[in-house]
Amino acid sequence: MKKIKIFTFLIAAVIIAPGCKQDFLEEIKSFDNYDESIFTNEVQTGWYIDKLYYDYFSAYKSPIVSVVGLYNDTRTRSTEEIGGTVTDLIHPQKTLVNANQADGYYGAALGARATNVPYTRIRTANFLLEKIEEKGQSLSADFKAKARGQMLFLRGLQYFDLMRVYGGVPIVTTVQTATSEDPSVQLPRAKTSEVVAQIISDFDSAAALLPVKWADNDYGRFTSGAALAMKSRVLLTFASPLFNPDWDNSASDRWQKALDAGLAAENALTSAGYGLYGSSAKDWAEMWYKNDNAFTKEAIIVRLLSSSTASSGIESNGWERSIRVTKQTGSGGISAPKEMVDLFPLADGTRPTIANGYDSARFFLNRDPRFYRTFAFSGMKWPTKEAGSDVIWLYRWAYTGNRTAYSDGNQVSSPAVVRKMTNPAGASTVSGLAYSGTDIFDYRYAELLLNIAECYAAKGDIANAIAYLSKVRARVYPSSSSANNYGIGSLANKYAALEACLYERRVELAYEGKRYWDTQRWMLYNDDASAGNNTCEKLGIDPINGTARTGRLWQYKTVIGNATDPLTAARGNISVDPDAADFTTQLNNLKTFFDNNIQIVTTDQPMDRDASNNPLYINFRQNYYISGLNATALSINPWLMQTIGWNDYSGTPGTFNYRQ
Repeated sequence: MKKIKIFTFLIAAVIIAPGCKQDFLEEIKSFDNYDESIFTNEVQTGWYIDKLYYDYFSAYKSPIVSVVGLYNDTRTRSTEEIGGTVTDLIHPQKTLVNANQADGYYGAALGARATNVPYTRIRTANFLLEKIEEKGQSLSADFKAKARGQMLFLRGLQYFDLMRVYGGVPIVTTVQTATSEDPSVQLPRAKTSEVVAQIISDFDSAAALLPVKWADNDYGRFTSGAALAMKSRVLLTFASPLFNPDWDNSASDRWQKALDAGLAAENALTSAGYGLYGSSAKDWAEMWYKNDNAFTKEAIIVRLLSSSTASSGIESNGWERSIRVTKQTGSGGISAPKEMVDLFPLADGTRPTIANGYDSARFFLNRDPRFYRTFAFSGMKWPTKEAGSDVIWLYRWAYTGNRTAYSDGNQVSSPAVVRKMTNPAGASTVSGLAYSGTDIFDYRYAELLLNIAECYAAKGDIANAIAYLSKVRARVYPSSSSANNYGIGSLANKYAALEACLYERRVELAYEGKRYWDTQRWMLYNDDASAGNNTCEKLGIDPINGTARTGRLWQYKTVIGNATDPLTAARGNISVDPDAADFTTQLNNLKTFFDNNIQIVTTDQPMDRDASNNPLYINFRQNYYISGLNATALSINPWLMQTIGWNDYSGTPGTFNYRQ
């Protein structure tokens, strides 16, 4: 049975044993009743660490969710990747500006019991950092170093998500009195630059304390290389336009610091045996499940999950069930918007334009190798554990009485659905899909390379930017494509290079919970001169605002007299398998089937609708990039300033500048 781990650590605390462990877990639900003697032995200290890891990551059960401790998919569903759900962040009929509409992530009012909110998690980390040296004289130096390293890593991780949501927040590095009345704990919002400095200090310290690798039975814990990689992610975010008014200055020290951090992480991780996994698109697709719960060189930070069907103490992945279609006893699949289907490069790496020969109606022809591992479409082989040759079909037909039926009951709004990070050995029974053990890679080596490429691009070093983009593509493209930099070609200037980096991130990291953070830090929803936001214009990117996540349907050309599938025979032996030697022939056979039997209907219709079935187009407002503090936080902490662009709980416009 797969070991039950949370993200990077064995969960001992979830499986409750009788006696002292139960008492211990009850005790740490309170703010002030910690028994400091727990740090006198490694077992109880381990329980303490395990409990904090559980608080951080127990909700992390899908690759499209984000924000430590919260882990919901609101942000992913606010991008082009998934349609059909209009979040408040992009709803054109809603305007969020008041404190009671602001993000509630900051936390709720202080209660008698500790709740799992950001500053509780920070407090729990601070408690170990303060007490382990004082009370842990009997602990080995190695154990204490690793315990402290993990707490510093977790604290840095929490502050990073607070910074991404709110900008500057109070910095707390000691265990404060759990009261709202003590003036000594009434800390103001620090500048964003000060929060970043604290985060970097935590990750630097963690890197010095954590091992390069752990023993096999401890695989999944944070490493020194992971701390350095997180430093790269943080500094890249801080160098980006959202936080950096000087981003367009190639000599900006923020870009240089982000580059230095990325290169340092690359060197450390490469020396430790990390790197891009495999040398083909097949390897690329398999890396998430091939080495189950074992070292995978691509995975810098990994959330380990279990396929056990035990009734408690199990953390499993809900992704497999959500992406599988109805025929495979999944939740119905995630329909891929046309914007995503049309995004991926052609087979030679060039952009999918009409001039380059792309036909959106026959989107499945001549695409980037990753396309066929990211999406499944009608006629594609998509195996399950019980049906190794299963082929899915996503079309409909109309029949008398103005009625419609769907192939194999798969009612979707696109001829393609997401299949990335799927396991072909995933069970097609409901219980099997509910207990998927596929691990989630929170931070891949490919992302680190893309971070470095972006820094080089921002500094105007186009050659090195292309070199790092090419490293990512070289794994999945034939060597013959290298002459044209795997389709990237030559880039005219730093703006073209930056756009190429963001484009590659959209393809390589699709459906991994990263797109929102890229659109946020580059402010890609809009341009707003009054807010100093002109990045879309600079990069030559169309703003996302005003666009929609659009759907298409494949439909049989003829209206028939009953609900019997008219294409069962015509489908014949069609099976499109990207691993097959005759893959191109299979695609052409599918094209023939399409031409003979199918028409595209409801072309370019938004997936998102209001209550009256009117189409909705994305409208993300400038003040949403950084949330204001919520009304609860402001009312019980009246010394905290509200963010510019938001009103405080009394309706007064905020004055806190998150770009400082």
